[in-house]
This record gives sequence, structure tokens and C-alpha cells, in this order.
Amino acid sequence: MAVALLVAAGSGERLGAGRPKAFVVLAGRPMLEWSLDALRAAGIDDIVVARPAGYEIEGVVAVEGGATRSASVRAALAAAPPGDVVVHDAARPLVTPEHFTAALAALEEADCAVAAAPVTDTVKEADAQGLVMATHDRSRLWAIQTPQAFRRAVLERALAVDDELLAQATDDAWLVERLGGTVRVVESTPANFKVTTPYDLTIAEHLLADRLSPPPAA
Repeated sequence: MAVALLVAAGSGERLGAGRPKAFVVLAGRPMLEWSLDALRAAGIDDIVVARPAGYEIEGVVAVEGGATRSASVRAALAAAPPGDVVVHDAARPLVTPEHFTAALAALEEADCAVAAAPVTDTVKEADAQGLVMATHDRSRLWAIQTPQAFRRAVLERALAVDDELLAQATDDAWLVERLGGTVRVVESTPANFKVTTPYDLTIAEHLLADRLSPPPAA
């Protein structure tokens, strides 16, 4: 049995929508509802949502998010029933049920499993003055996404750190890595992107509208 933590507490300032990002209307409904539908289609009904103060969501357990992303995850985990855990950002509304089931299945051989897309661009490392220091082998590089699945006890240990260290985490898998836990990549695609800018919102709107369109007549 698995439980889901949906992170939906971000302010969305870069989106410029005048409301928290997860509650921006996208293809006719609040953004977070797309992820909720995918979770339920994956057979995950125990869902805890970390949301901004003053926002309520029907049909789930809702908790107030923290000052940072991982602080929100920690708050949601404290309210979750027992079971392996899958964490997802509501800002990735194009997630599919298969993303969740694949990440959870990968826990058979790892402490944590992360959805990720292979890096296709050339990646260079530069110093503070913009001078290139190295060009990395992209065949070994992955762009990390959510969902991320965790063995419950491992995630609890990973999150049991002070707030300063928690604020450094750009994803929860890093907290598992620093404990020496095993993290497995589960291949995804760039279509599971994070909505951050108005441009991202426009692209997501079109893609989700296509999902809703009836198939062409035979």
C-alpha cells in the first residue's frame, strides 16, 4: 500500500498569476486536480496535500505547507497513514498514472526511485565569470522530475534534519543520497515538465486540452 504527498504550497511568483501556482486554472480546472486524477487512476487514494494557508481541497487530507519545499514534504508526511510514499509536485500536471506505478515498483531494488528524462543538450560547467571549466558526458546525465517514491522509514530519516539543511534540498532524493541510500532512476520524458513560467503554462494548457479532445472519428 502506498500513500501520496502532493506538494502544492508554492507561491508561483514567477508565473505571475496572482494566486498560488497549484490553484491556477489550467485547461478548465485548478492545476493540482490533474495530479490528483493521475494518482487516483494509479490506485493511490491516500493523498496528503501540502497547500498554502487558507486553501482547502475536498477528498484529501490537507496540511499547511512549510517555508521550503522539503519542509512541506515533512509536514505532509507527518499527516500520512502508513505505507511506502510517493511525492509529487502539483506543478507537473502532465504526470500520468504510469509515472506513479513505475516509481513505486522500482522500490523493490532501491530506497528511492525518481522519474527522470535523459539529458539531450550538451551540458557545460562554468565558473563565476562565465568561463567554461568542463563539458560533461550527457550520456550519464538525467533531468530529475517527480514523482519520487520512497521507502517510508528512509524518507523519515532523510527529512529528520535541521531546517537549514532542509532548505538546501532541491529534491528529496538528495536527502536520501546524503544518507548513503540507493536511488534509482526511472525513465520519463520531457513531457512531464514543471510549470514555472507563463510560457510553460501556455504549453501545458494546449497539451492538456489535447487530452480532453475526443479522438477523431474512424
